[in-house]
Amino acid sequence: MAADLAIEMRGVTKRYPRVLANDRVDLEVRAGEIHAIVGENGAGKSTLVKALYGLVAPDAGTIRIAGREVSRHRPSDAIRLGVGMVHQHFMLVDTLTVAENVVLGLEPRRGALLDRPAARRAVQGLSSEYGLDLDPDERVENLSVGLEQRVEILKVLYRGARILILDEPTAVLTPREARELFAILRALCDAGRTIVFITHKLDEVIRLADRVTVMRDGRVTGVVQARETTEAELAHMMVGREVLLRVDRGRSRPAEPVLEVRGLRAEGRKGVEVVRGVDLTVRAGEIVGIAGVQGNGQTELVEVVAGLRRASAGRVTLAGRDVTNRRPGEVRRAGAAHIPEDRQARGLVLEFTVEENLVLGRHRDAPYSRRGLVAREAVRGRAVALIRKHDLRPGDPAVLTADLSGGNQQKLIVARELSGRPSLLVASQPTRGVDIGAVEFVHRSLVAMRDAGAAVLLVSAELSEIMSLSDRIGVMYRGAIVAWFPGGAVTEEELGACMTGGAP
Repeated sequence: MAADLAIEMRGVTKRYPRVLANDRVDLEVRAGEIHAIVGENGAGKSTLVKALYGLVAPDAGTIRIAGREVSRHRPSDAIRLGVGMVHQHFMLVDTLTVAENVVLGLEPRRGALLDRPAARRAVQGLSSEYGLDLDPDERVENLSVGLEQRVEILKVLYRGARILILDEPTAVLTPREARELFAILRALCDAGRTIVFITHKLDEVIRLADRVTVMRDGRVTGVVQARETTEAELAHMMVGREVLLRVDRGRSRPAEPVLEVRGLRAEGRKGVEVVRGVDLTVRAGEIVGIAGVQGNGQTELVEVVAGLRRASAGRVTLAGRDVTNRRPGEVRRAGAAHIPEDRQARGLVLEFTVEENLVLGRHRDAPYSRRGLVAREAVRGRAVALIRKHDLRPGDPAVLTADLSGGNQQKLIVARELSGRPSLLVASQPTRGVDIGAVEFVHRSLVAMRDAGAAVLLVSAELSEIMSLSDRIGVMYRGAIVAWFPGGAVTEEELGACMTGGAP
């Protein structure tokens, strides 16, 4: 093996009962570089990284870490070899301090007790060395999402990681937090660390990575220098066709108000008020975007509008009809459709087939129900038409929804919700965790709904999505809408500042 390779994977293959996740994959990562792995959902990226970290055992192939071949290793073995993984969903204990979280499981001790001064010194030293700017004594529950991520990075550094794997590291970060993370990762590389990261955001790949490995259908389709490629070229390698990276939404023609929210208040967990006096209007023929850092009341706002959460005060009207605290079925019959934030928990029944999920919400209506029984032929006919129209894959209506990729699960929800010609579409995080091909599909669909005269309320943590699709943009912070901007007349920096409580 070449002396400068931190990671060498050769012919790695992993089969599942219905999927060949990795098909003779080769991966080389040089010591001291930032290496991106990109690909559509189901391309095999996560499986490959899990094999590297010891979370899954490959069926064939070899893995070498820092020149040492490993076989059927576990995460504990990977950690001993200097590999650390920062997961997309953080694994922290909110009630503990930064220092306590970092040393958890590997605590310095004074006799039988935790040596707190030693823990503080170790964490303070690493934080200062890499510019992480963390207070060892602060409780994690008081930290922003960006600072929580730094704690996760500190955890793997404390365990001696020389190779850091990050899965979708900027998924929930503001633009400022993302820039700060990039500076930290570059500093780590300058200090001799090696970074491997998975992302859907191709602009980040160009800005941050040294080299890029592109995967499609379980195989590597190319390895390129980040500075010598473009987003369009990477997208083509990922999908196998030209991809429209930014939808041309054209001009909106807003008409009469469809959704009106006045003085809305709602409580979250443990009775804490999380929506505080929200006013907003969405008109027919426009897309209104709501930006904000996750956890500032956007989820609860959408749930109240969709009938999934009770309002404690205020009013929601849909086309002049009061739907405040109505059940989801009543809100749907009033003309609303809902693309939920969590597609698996709220949007799908994974144990149902594709055709069954495509008729959910209308399964009691004619012609899909006759005398209380499911009309199978009508359900199948609807499914076949929607599968063909929206290019759902695989194209078999009888396939279990659990066997679809994340992108195709999302396309299923969009196809179902749009098929009823709603007057209001509420789309919450509609492209979270989906590949670039599905993103293009969802964006086109939202603009098409607007142009057909529907009102669209879009809630997203992706500022590029909010900015490219929205005709008007509201920023939510601590449960209130703190600023409004016309679409196309605001920068990411201005939105990011409002999202963290700064002045508009």
